[in-house]
Amino acid sequence: MKTIRLTVAQALVKFLDNQYLCFDDKKVKFVEGIFAIFGHGNVLGLGQALAQDCGELILRQGRNEQGMAHAAIGFAKQKLRKQIYACTSSVGPGAANMLTAAATATANRIPLLLLPGDVFASRQPDPVLQQIEQSYDLSLSTNDAFRAVSKYWDRIQRPEQLMTACINAMRVLTDPAETGAVTLCLPQDVQTEAYDFPEYFFQKRVHRLERTPPTEAMLQEAVQLIKTKKKPLIICGGGVRYSEAAEQLKHFAEAFHLPFAETQAGKSAVVSEHSFNVGGIGETGCLAANLLAKEADLIIGIGTRYTDFTTSSKWIFQHPEVSFLNINIARFDAYKLDGVQVVADAGKTLQQLTALLQAENYRGQWGQEIADAKQQLKQELERLNRITYRENDFIPEINDALNRDEVFAEFIDMTGSRLTQSRVLGILNQTLGEEDIIVGAAGSLPGDLQRTWQSKGENTYHLEYGYSCMGYEVNAALGVKIAEPQREVYALLGDGSYMMSHSELITSIQENKKINVILFDNMANGCINNLQIGHGMESFGTEFRFRNPQSRQLDGNLIPVDFAMNAAAYGCKTYKVSTEEELRLALEDAKQQKISTLIDIKVLPKTMAHGYGSWWHVGVAEVSERKEIQQAYENSQRRIEEARSY
Repeated sequence: MKTIRLTVAQALVKFLDNQYLCFDDKKVKFVEGIFAIFGHGNVLGLGQALAQDCGELILRQGRNEQGMAHAAIGFAKQKLRKQIYACTSSVGPGAANMLTAAATATANRIPLLLLPGDVFASRQPDPVLQQIEQSYDLSLSTNDAFRAVSKYWDRIQRPEQLMTACINAMRVLTDPAETGAVTLCLPQDVQTEAYDFPEYFFQKRVHRLERTPPTEAMLQEAVQLIKTKKKPLIICGGGVRYSEAAEQLKHFAEAFHLPFAETQAGKSAVVSEHSFNVGGIGETGCLAANLLAKEADLIIGIGTRYTDFTTSSKWIFQHPEVSFLNINIARFDAYKLDGVQVVADAGKTLQQLTALLQAENYRGQWGQEIADAKQQLKQELERLNRITYRENDFIPEINDALNRDEVFAEFIDMTGSRLTQSRVLGILNQTLGEEDIIVGAAGSLPGDLQRTWQSKGENTYHLEYGYSCMGYEVNAALGVKIAEPQREVYALLGDGSYMMSHSELITSIQENKKINVILFDNMANGCINNLQIGHGMESFGTEFRFRNPQSRQLDGNLIPVDFAMNAAAYGCKTYKVSTEEELRLALEDAKQQKISTLIDIKVLPKTMAHGYGSWWHVGVAEVSERKEIQQAYENSQRRIEEARSY
């Protein structure tokens, strides 16, 4: 057996450089590169290996470990899980910074390979710099925290362990049912230890992503269920995009006259104008989808995890005889909501179901309802796009709780802006091109986007909402741009998310990967501010205000922040916007730029689109001194009784 003498780190780099993925006979290099922030826990191990011979792997320098890992997630998600970037950090705080990103990847089923440095396996120098010592278990380190948020976790204590660890890492990363964060912990002494690795360990490996077909029994059970139903509604989840099954979905919907609604991950698999696409569904769903959801007697969930936002906390499906047909590559998800399970690839299943149902001459009985619902949605979008700050028609609960003129007056006096969030989104939707990609994650924007955004091109809507992670937006936009360098990429986020994390904005400058940051500054964590007010609370700790020396509370004046100045310091082209004309001019000029841009838009608070016949189950205090909270609790209890238990 021929061997090659390498350090563990050198062997790991050589192995990663020879991994490929094959899907529908298309072969791609699976690991494009590595994001890195070097410290004492990895610079002389993995850092030395990359410096000596990184092969075709591309090294990209991160600024914050969480930020660079979110960039890696954005890349893998936009590549439909067919290619990845690995991420390496030092020991201790560097590794801990990646925990949030690991959870984001696992919640969203996005492949993410993490290579954190670790403390000495020998334990002889202990306690080393940045080491946590637990007196009850000396084998623990910061990296053990990754166990809870990883789909596969391993610690390489001996050089020969690297081989089985790497194979298992690839097994999980390339498995559409089990993928997520994979963490290989690398003690710094083991990284630099040499071993005679067998040559065949470094051979070119092609991991096949197969289209798992449904069994005959699964298909027959699905057909029999569909035949008994008059008004099936399809839910297009992220699995439709990752399976690249958009054409099969369109053919299925058209053949049987069935509407399909979208989850956040499924949106833009098919363009919004398609005659059977009724838009986002659930708590952040739109008017059309939520109207039809309440009438549907069968939900055909394709590649969806059925989160509480999709199901409106299991309340939105109100037909007394509603059933569920779950088409999902993951058996875990297929079993949800007591549904009939088809554990198979979305595209292959839709192809075979179409043929079987056509033989049965099946057709849904929605009639004119689909077109009527889409027309109502169109009229609602036109209304939203016209809303000005004088119109008292945003969120009913907020209108009831606040004097809107007082809320607006302070903001207008400080910023001079009368722009509403819905109007800004309308202008963006009109202005951005068919191939432009929007990226989002947290706050009120994902809700408004799922309710109102009309996707003009396929795979142009990139929302992380499995974990709704503040700070994902700017950093992931870099990953999206690396994945699709020929397209314009726009990160849409609020001031709260921007302040949480935008570390890789400077990396976009360094890499000459232009991204456009559209920053909605309403001087608050507006989504949560709305949530508390809408459930009977007063505004508390969610607006960005100075501490008042008289009350000793955070109820002083609003805190003005010049985000354009901040981004300009990094080298971005920036714009300050408080009028529609300024916004249109900024968008037009930003398109012409070659460097990253930031548009600082001052947007009136509490001007989000309201919900459309939905409900979200959140905890409301059972006992309170405020009558408004008491009423909110009673309303919540009524909804809980209406929701179906599974």
